[in-house]
Amino acid sequence: MVNPLLTATAALAMLAIGNVAAQPYPSKPVRVLVPLTPGGGADIIARVVSQRLTETLGQQFVVDNRPGAGGSVAYELLTRSQPDGHTLALATGSMVSAQLMAKMPYDGLRDFAAVSTLSAQPYIFSININLPVRTIAEFVALAKAKPRALNYASSGVGGLIHLTGELFKISAGIDMTHVPYKGMATAYPDIIGGMVQLAIGAQLSASPHIKSGKLRVIGTTSAKRNASMPEVPTIAESAVPGLAGFDVVQWYGIIAPARAPTAVVSALSRELVKTVQLPEVKSRMEADGSEPTGSTPAAFDAFMRAEYAKWGKVIKAAGIRRD
Repeated sequence: MVNPLLTATAALAMLAIGNVAAQPYPSKPVRVLVPLTPGGGADIIARVVSQRLTETLGQQFVVDNRPGAGGSVAYELLTRSQPDGHTLALATGSMVSAQLMAKMPYDGLRDFAAVSTLSAQPYIFSININLPVRTIAEFVALAKAKPRALNYASSGVGGLIHLTGELFKISAGIDMTHVPYKGMATAYPDIIGGMVQLAIGAQLSASPHIKSGKLRVIGTTSAKRNASMPEVPTIAESAVPGLAGFDVVQWYGIIAPARAPTAVVSALSRELVKTVQLPEVKSRMEADGSEPTGSTPAAFDAFMRAEYAKWGKVIKAAGIRRD
């Protein structure tokens, strides 16, 4: 015989679960943690996307800049936030390199739920105009003829630009000297002056020097040509042995705390995929040399795992020491 009291209790429990599941998302303002200072390319992308989500989802998506300690300030805050989807963070390719190079208070694969990629931006290789080369193949040939005679600049030891340079060296079978700077803005005068031969940097920072004729761009690091510089070949197109599969981008995406509800993560992912393809969002990204992407949570998670594996191998092969 069925106990009426148990039946009533079960019905009430199911009603309560249904009410929780039916609550809209977002039900309050959403904080988007950005691990960088305001005004840069990553911050601009976060703000453009957040503004559109505010308009389409009916709640404020508020950008909260929390720079410092290689991004760990923002990411540690995310690990300590309620896993309800109302605190998110902008993930970047630099999040991976930072964790691989130093002990961080987070694990990018364990502590976060991938939501969606937003955009990807290749680095560009630009050289001193007096260097007697015009292509990646010619640069590699010169580097092989003069081992360690050529220098390349990066924005700092262990950063994604440094690792890109090391991957290029390993893949092409050449030896160059790494010259780290405190940001690429301080490196370009030395490249223009001829003290350093190669710059690996973002299109946004290099473009003024390229347009003025002070630097020559010889290649981009992504697998396919960048839409804003279609005339510039990729490194993978160079026909140099070892470089056929070369593919590096500085990427941006949205992550949530690891225990965020699957339904919320999936719904937000679908909204982000639509958002980055809006003409006004797409054009703003392309102005900085970025291209919109957008992905499922599963695809973004798989991509991040591949990034950790790739750069871990580069760090080991190049003998770069962790802090």
